[in-house]
Amino acid sequence: MYAIVQAGGEQIRVATGDEVAVQKVDGDANAEIVLDKVLMLEKDGSYTFGTPFVTGASVKAEIVKTEKDDKVLVYGPRPKKAVRKLRGHRQLLTTLKIKEIIGG
Repeated sequence: MYAIVQAGGEQIRVATGDEVAVQKVDGDANAEIVLDKVLMLEKDGSYTFGTPFVTGASVKAEIVKTEKDDKVLVYGPRPKKAVRKLRGHRQLLTTLKIKEIIGG
């Protein structure tokens, strides 16, 4: 059994016991959250698709940790000028452990 959920602006395939990294979700470590934006649900070979979400379906997950991702360097040269900019960015990520998938 697996589900495709929308979390942090991304669509992620999850199954029970998986650990996935999504964009930052508010909450403390070891807190339990419910992802209720389920786009698709697979159970015993039968598929349920939502319009846009499956009614009555949700995914329970536990927040494992919140940390920063690796640095991404952005280099922006300006045309016909001797100006160069180098910027860096580190995205905040939350690691979720999937506890249970509740079918709709």
